[in-house]
Amino acid sequence: MSIAQNLQIVRERISKAAAQSGVASDSITLIAVTKTVDAERISEAIDAGVTDIGENYIQDSVAKFDVIGRSVRWHMIGHLQSNKARVAVPIFDLIHGVDGVSLAAEIGKRALMTGKEQSILVEVNISGEESKFGVKPEDALALCESTAAVDGICLAGMMGIAPFTDDEADVRRAFALLRGLWEKLPDENRTWLSMGMSGDFEMAVREGSNMVRIGTAIFGARG
Repeated sequence: MSIAQNLQIVRERISKAAAQSGVASDSITLIAVTKTVDAERISEAIDAGVTDIGENYIQDSVAKFDVIGRSVRWHMIGHLQSNKARVAVPIFDLIHGVDGVSLAAEIGKRALMTGKEQSILVEVNISGEESKFGVKPEDALALCESTAAVDGICLAGMMGIAPFTDDEADVRRAFALLRGLWEKLPDENRTWLSMGMSGDFEMAVREGSNMVRIGTAIFGARG
C-alpha cells in the first residue's frame, strides 16, 4: 500500500484507541519516524498530511532538513550526544531523549547562543533494560526539576520506550509507570507524554500517551 494509505490506517487506529480512552483523536500528535527514509518519501508523507517527523541521527537530519526545511515540525527521538547539541538545536523543535543534566545544560547553552528556547522531553527508562537510554524511574522527577531550571530549556514532558515483549501486560505496566510520573510534573512541564511506536501505539494511547512515534507502520519495513 502507499504511504498515504498506510497513514490513513494508522490514523484510524489512533482514533479508535483514543475513543476507547475517552479523548479526542486530534489530541494525539503523530510523529512519522523517518529513520532510513529518503527526502522524496518524506515529502510524499507530508503531502498526505504528516506534520511532524522524527529523526534518530544528526547527520541524516542535516541532509534532510536542507531539502524539507520548516514545512514540518522536527523531533529528535534518538539519543543525542552532548557534542552534537550545537547541530541539533537549530534544527529540532522538540528533543525527546534528554537523560542527564549535563546534556540539558549543553542544549540550553546552544539554545541561548541560537536565540531560542529549546523544548525537550526527559527520557525515562521504563523497560528496565540496562542497554536502553533514559533516567531510572525513581530518579526521573528529580531530573525533570533540574532540567526545568536550565536557562534556554523548556521542559515539555517525558518520553519512554516500552519493553520489546509479546506480554501486553508488561507493556501496559511500563506505559502506566510513565504516565504516573508524568502526572506528577507541574502543569507548565506537562505538555507531552511521548510513548508508543508501531508495535504498541494503541496500548500507549489507551494508557494516556498524547504523542506517538510511528515509522514502519507508515513507511514499511526498513531496508
